[in-house]
Amino acid sequence: MAKVFTIPVPPKIGRKPRERTPDPRYVDGQRLLVEAMKYLAQADPVANRTAIELLSEHVRTRFRMSDSPLG
Repeated sequence: MAKVFTIPVPPKIGRKPRERTPDPRYVDGQRLLVEAMKYLAQADPVANRTAIELLSEHVRTRFRMSDSPLG
């Protein structure tokens, strides 16, 4: 069985948490993906079903769940 080593790090009490601001490029990219799905659905929903599913999965998650480093 492997041993687990922990290195204790004292918390920084005087540090303020960083404010998170949304990245407008990310929001615009998601909007573009949604527009692409709408276009594909209007053009030919049956033939473009796999492409729409792929784009939909990417919009729902930050990275596609089907991505795998193993291939």
